[in-house]
Amino acid sequence: MAHIIVTGGAGFIGSHTVVELQQAGETVTVLDNFCNSNPEVLGRIAEITGTKPALAEIDLCDREKVFAFFADAKADAVIHFAGLKAVGESCKIPLRYYSNNLTGTLNLLEAMAAAGCKKLVFSSSATVYGDRNPVPFTEGMPTAATNPYGWTKLMIEQMLMDTAAADPSWSLVALRYFNPIGAHPSGLIGESPNGIPNNLVPYIAKVAIGELDHLNVFGDDYDTPDGTCIRDYIHVVDLAKGHLCALRYADTLAGFKEVNLGTGHGSSVMEVLHAYEKACGRELPYVIAPRRDGDIPRMYAQTDRAKELLHWEAESDLLTMCRDSWNFTKKNV
Repeated sequence: MAHIIVTGGAGFIGSHTVVELQQAGETVTVLDNFCNSNPEVLGRIAEITGTKPALAEIDLCDREKVFAFFADAKADAVIHFAGLKAVGESCKIPLRYYSNNLTGTLNLLEAMAAAGCKKLVFSSSATVYGDRNPVPFTEGMPTAATNPYGWTKLMIEQMLMDTAAADPSWSLVALRYFNPIGAHPSGLIGESPNGIPNNLVPYIAKVAIGELDHLNVFGDDYDTPDGTCIRDYIHVVDLAKGHLCALRYADTLAGFKEVNLGTGHGSSVMEVLHAYEKACGRELPYVIAPRRDGDIPRMYAQTDRAKELLHWEAESDLLTMCRDSWNFTKKNV
């Protein structure tokens, strides 16, 4: 049994990962400042797993508290989710994103090093592939970013690469994932963003429960079968299991490795909408709106490296993802 620190462990992906870790028998401490999550999630994790994870309510930008925590924690590994994550917001307040995401990660890595904990799985993103690579995205492609949020992910990956190059006793895995959706089948935890959602499925969910009038479909004239953008949607539970597999892989890794987590194929905006309609049992209103700047027609992963190194692949289909999302939504109105 290992002691795993999960930064941002009360968030959407973090909470599902904590569930998988606890069900695998690991001891978990959630490190979170709750700037974009709710402490109630920890109680819901306890309902699912029978164990409430320990909590360290700390902001990673508070260097003194981070160092003090790791000095006493006796941590075996860290899974690092904590960070600001809204693409649009990052363009409006870029300095806050750079300050929060980069400073927090620097403090984390330095505190881990001081405590002798050198195993980390990082929540990276497919945004590091930029907008010029052909699909499917493979780990060896050139990297770039189109917004400050994406640049923070890329800069943190560079931190990890440089750290591993300087000291090969580190074991560092960056998981580049695509579009996580769905919720735990229990309906106890899921995605519950504040205000108007930035992402497609939470927006559709709010249309389905009547909180929003309609879905805006941004462009229907892309070079895709139905004219709408295609993305690689992955069930959040599959994604959480991928983090557990990455943690196991890190036991054998000396250095740094980047790995895609996706399904390996894409679904269009309209396909997602129609799957959600099946899940909730009714047609949902939508309006075709102008294209958004920066959207690319297709984005999906090649997943061979995840299969080879992590012995992991996604299992759930799109309808299952939408059904689980709807189950969570209707139970938590």
